[in-house]
Amino acid sequence: MRIDIITVLPELLKSPFEASILKRAVEKGMVEIFIHNLREYTDLSYKQVDDYQYGGGAGMVMMIGPIDKCISALKSDRDYDEIIYMTPDGKTFNQGAANELSLKKNLIILCGHYKGVDQRVRDHFITREISVGDFVLSGGELAAAVVCDAVIRLIPGVLGNETSALTDSFQDNLLAPPIYTRPADYKGWKVPEILLGGNFAKIDKWRESQAMERTEKLRPDLLK
Repeated sequence: MRIDIITVLPELLKSPFEASILKRAVEKGMVEIFIHNLREYTDLSYKQVDDYQYGGGAGMVMMIGPIDKCISALKSDRDYDEIIYMTPDGKTFNQGAANELSLKKNLIILCGHYKGVDQRVRDHFITREISVGDFVLSGGELAAAVVCDAVIRLIPGVLGNETSALTDSFQDNLLAPPIYTRPADYKGWKVPEILLGGNFAKIDKWRESQAMERTEKLRPDLLK
């Protein structure tokens, strides 16, 4: 997989890919991450990529010209499955979307900033708009990192145990059941006896019932 991220603040996106699982995925060649500074695609003085809104109003708007140049340059070298715009008014990201995107080959992610982008960018370039929640961030960079993390960990071979991702919360519209590790008894707080017996059929049934119980209690909306 190849992911190209377009941003006005590339420094915000370096560290997420320089540690832990994402770093190993890059080093193993399972994913390629390219971060593009949008300011390198403007001909205006002071590397300007934003301007005032037509019609007045607070907040600056990312101009269509630099974005067009950047996306067009990338598309001249390869085809892209999706051109994603990170925006608070996009469709809320979930595990199903992560699963779907993990099967793609080439992705572009455009990070919104300032007040947002010229609407013509959304009309003519963007194929999918994603939000990570009903709140507003200073820019789309952190949200893009969240999406990348959720997607990349699903690529076969990225996690040490490939079945781990299959038992995550939301994979089957249920929250994950409680998990425990050693010691079995800590200050009198004991691990459920069923997990210590080695009867994996009973353990699986227990986990299923616990997942259902936790979902009904914490996220009943998932069961709809």
